[in-house]
Amino acid sequence: MNILTEKFNTPYHSAPFNSIKNEDYLPAFKELIQKSEAEIDAIVNNPEAPTFENVIEALAYSGEQLDVVSNIFFNLNSAETSDEIQQIAQEVSPILTEYSSKISQNEALFNKIKKVYDEKEKYNLNEEQEMLLNETYKGFVRSGALLNEEDKEKLKKISMDLSLKSLQFGQNVLASTNAYFKHITNKEDLAGIPEAIIDQYAEEAKERNLEGWVVTLQYPSYIPFMTYAENRELRKELALANGKKSFDGGEFDNQNLIKELLNLKQQKAELLGYKNYADFVLEERMAKSPVKVLDFLNELLTKAKPYADQEIEELKALAKADGIEEMQGYDHGFYAEKLRKAKFDLNDEELKPYFPLSQVQDAVFGLAGKLFGLTFEERNDIPKYHDDVKVYEVKEAFDSAQADRYKALLYVDYFPRKGKRAGAWMTSYKNQYKQNGENSRPHISIVCNFSKPTKDTPSLLTFQEVTTLFHEFGHALHGIMADTQYPNLSGTSVKWDFVELPSQFLENFCYEPEFLKTFAKHYKTGEVLPDEKIEKIEQSKNFMEGYQTLRQLGFGLLDMNYHTKVAELENESVKEFEDKYTKATTLYPSNAETAMSPSFSHIFQGGYSAGYYSYKWAEVLDADAFQYFKENGIFNPEIAAKYKVLLSSGGTKDPMELYKNFRGSEPKVESLLKRAFG
Repeated sequence: MNILTEKFNTPYHSAPFNSIKNEDYLPAFKELIQKSEAEIDAIVNNPEAPTFENVIEALAYSGEQLDVVSNIFFNLNSAETSDEIQQIAQEVSPILTEYSSKISQNEALFNKIKKVYDEKEKYNLNEEQEMLLNETYKGFVRSGALLNEEDKEKLKKISMDLSLKSLQFGQNVLASTNAYFKHITNKEDLAGIPEAIIDQYAEEAKERNLEGWVVTLQYPSYIPFMTYAENRELRKELALANGKKSFDGGEFDNQNLIKELLNLKQQKAELLGYKNYADFVLEERMAKSPVKVLDFLNELLTKAKPYADQEIEELKALAKADGIEEMQGYDHGFYAEKLRKAKFDLNDEELKPYFPLSQVQDAVFGLAGKLFGLTFEERNDIPKYHDDVKVYEVKEAFDSAQADRYKALLYVDYFPRKGKRAGAWMTSYKNQYKQNGENSRPHISIVCNFSKPTKDTPSLLTFQEVTTLFHEFGHALHGIMADTQYPNLSGTSVKWDFVELPSQFLENFCYEPEFLKTFAKHYKTGEVLPDEKIEKIEQSKNFMEGYQTLRQLGFGLLDMNYHTKVAELENESVKEFEDKYTKATTLYPSNAETAMSPSFSHIFQGGYSAGYYSYKWAEVLDADAFQYFKENGIFNPEIAAKYKVLLSSGGTKDPMELYKNFRGSEPKVESLLKRAFG
């Protein structure tokens, strides 16, 4: 018996990580695909006339166990991978793509869907049912259901190639990141770096059986080095290594893969009747068209550029005082930190003792309790995939007359490992849905890369890491609060440029003195973060906002141009293309040896292709939403109740309609500009 093909015999049918072996995956996928195909066959061969219930609903609920196993496997491939898992991923991905294509191009199934869609007026559908019907029909059309047989085969082949190549892209970035480390034997080379960080570097060296200190390209190792190291040559060396990730012509180079991925996406778009891949993607987003996205990004660029130029001039003045005539990108973090300290007398290392991870987690849990009545209790009887992981049972609190109601499972995985990709993300093992009178609750996961505890100190977060945890927890709340009928409209299954609203919204609380004082306490003394430091955090909130805005706009513009102008790459290198379309947002000289595109996993491995702009788009939404709370009290129960409806509705309504129901009006870009630049 394969443990992955049965209903899991664990609390809340959670993933049985302690019992799964790598060799279970491939046979499980094959068996579950067969089961799911049998469910599809049952829909197709049903002799009764097609109805909403026996076609659209039946399809929405099909393949549940396959979805769960896919989520388990691909989440592990990001958070706890190995050579063996990566090899299985290479075998499994084309099988899953073929299965997906088989369904989306099943003519008999589509004919039934189309019949229900064409006759929808005769069904008395509620809003969510109508959304499911529309999304199902569109999903099939966008997957090639209206193509002829020859083109269907072409699309199937393209989809399979895309799946494998994007997987390879991510594996190359991870391997390239892990391949480099800087071994330091002279402590003078660490001048300027706080002792707590130096201790981390010593721990890393010890783990590698080396004397001295080791700096890696993992975020918690690399960023502090670039921020504090006085040794400019070493900063340059680390920055070059980071900028060369998958861009050095070696085994893990991604330059050709980028061109292949973009050409495949263009072919897919043209096959489906679109001018380019961005047109194809944006049809299903709030923004609707590349023109609207580019207008939005360029409007922000015009407004932010003068602020960014002014910020860089201030940094250049500091660098000049140190004898640096031409400042480089690898100087930015160091001088930005110097300027921040001079302006606000504030640095990360000074703040970190007030933000031990456990306290920050308690704070975000407490905020969810205050706004939405949620409680979090650690469970030690639920299997985990690594000792670092913790699992919490989330409940919704009621008054004393009613027992608290089970809401979700939340997995948290906070520390870097060799098998974990960089960055931070939220994901789910199981979606929420309602069926046969039961509300099946979700299993949600947050994965981060924070500094590990040492023998003397707990994990202490930089303030940026505090906001990162709040960001990912905002996504988690979107999943936890889900309360929809169908799994494919649940939680974060919303338009992509709406998905960042809940995450970015929650970050705002980190800057509110009233809230900060409840948890920013020194891990040794219990002293509350002094008022003057809280005031400085508030004041520094928009520090380098112009620079950060231009950086994000650069990513957004590059992404949009990659997915609208792929033909230009026939005669240009990836580096030339990148430089051309980020020129307007670039504030430091370009280095011929580095490029960010070959490690731009968001758009070449993740789901942000032609969608990176959505971070800025959602910032307009989150600034406007939080302004509503600010005007009425940041813990206002009535507004929190309205916001809870927005979170719990998932993709059951048009996102703009959802937003207007919450706010009473469309979001205003002025809210963002006011927050960013005063």
